[in-house]
Amino acid sequence: MTPTPDDRKNQLKKIILALHSGKTTDELKEVFKTQFGEISAEEIASMEQELINSGELTAEQITKLCDLHVEIFKEAITLDVSPDLIPGHPLHTYHEENTHVKKIIAQLKENFNPSIFESLTKILVHYTRLQNQLFPLLEQVGFSAPTQVMWAKQDEIRALMKKAEQNSEIRSNIYHAITEMIVKEEKILFPTALEKLTEAQWIKVKNGEEEIGFAWVTPGNQWIPVTPSTIHQPKAPLQSPVPTETSKHEANGKILTSDNVSASVASRLGVLLNINTGTLTLPQLDLMLRHLPIDITFIGPADEVLYYSNTPERLFPRSPAIIGRNVMNCHPPKSQHIVTKILNAFKDGSKDVSEFWLQMMGKFIYIRYFAVRDSEGKYQGTLEVSQDLTHIKTLEGERRLLNWDAEN
Repeated sequence: MTPTPDDRKNQLKKIILALHSGKTTDELKEVFKTQFGEISAEEIASMEQELINSGELTAEQITKLCDLHVEIFKEAITLDVSPDLIPGHPLHTYHEENTHVKKIIAQLKENFNPSIFESLTKILVHYTRLQNQLFPLLEQVGFSAPTQVMWAKQDEIRALMKKAEQNSEIRSNIYHAITEMIVKEEKILFPTALEKLTEAQWIKVKNGEEEIGFAWVTPGNQWIPVTPSTIHQPKAPLQSPVPTETSKHEANGKILTSDNVSASVASRLGVLLNINTGTLTLPQLDLMLRHLPIDITFIGPADEVLYYSNTPERLFPRSPAIIGRNVMNCHPPKSQHIVTKILNAFKDGSKDVSEFWLQMMGKFIYIRYFAVRDSEGKYQGTLEVSQDLTHIKTLEGERRLLNWDAEN
């Protein structure tokens, strides 16, 4: 009798739970071979998601042994889609980067070279793009546990790279970890993403990629996504609506508050927004926020990311894909408990500020979180502010006169 999908899933769960209870991969490979012929990426992802949802295993427990999960299954995983994706599609770019990093690792294994190893660190850009572009869209379709596990493993690689300069054993561990991550991406993450995401969602994955950057490759431009506009082309250009008496009045300088006008209407009509200590148009407000020498991110009362300031030199990567994303999923699993603690303290009113500082890429970074409350003290969200204090820390004495000529 052919097992049902639920039977297969339960058998898979038993194998993974046996692994976590101490059985060896060799034992479980034999069990797997007798019970399964092939397995899809979707089955593995669904099984891991259920183990976490049911509380039988935590994301951290799965992370610790996920390399062994792949070891058990990887020979039997079937790909339901062709790997020959169109240049320009996000997954084609990821495939190209993986091909490139495998060549770099082969070179390093044959003859270690510090400059080539430095090039290997670009894989972190690949991971950052996954975390900020692909993972948010997968979370929206219920595929969050496997991405959290992958993020944790990617952070382990990031941490190892900081210690790898003079340690050949750590470098060997890095090569192995990156290679295993490629297997997870190519045989589980990417096929599942192709199955779960719509064309419109792939467009969202694509948008914002350049803000984060690419590792070693330049994406092609052959991928032309199918959108409603490409199918239903309007027969004639749309005409601007005839302005109503109300819109004429608004366009003639009516001052509106943020409570009685939508952003799209305000932007189109050029109205002024009353923002407590002055009036600004939305374009002015946007420009002002983007010219601040700090990074701002605003998290709403339901813990969703509502805004980030797109400053020219952001300290931490952001892209449009995070808008609406639960802030917890914007952080690696190892730090989520800290985020939870801060937000809970802000919500119950026991704390109003939390601050951190760190050294990163030769910069001294100061990060603060502020509880945002209305005039009645009700929690309305959290403001994250990040600032590069490197230059500020060097200032001494006074400067009271303009000194442009000396600076040039």
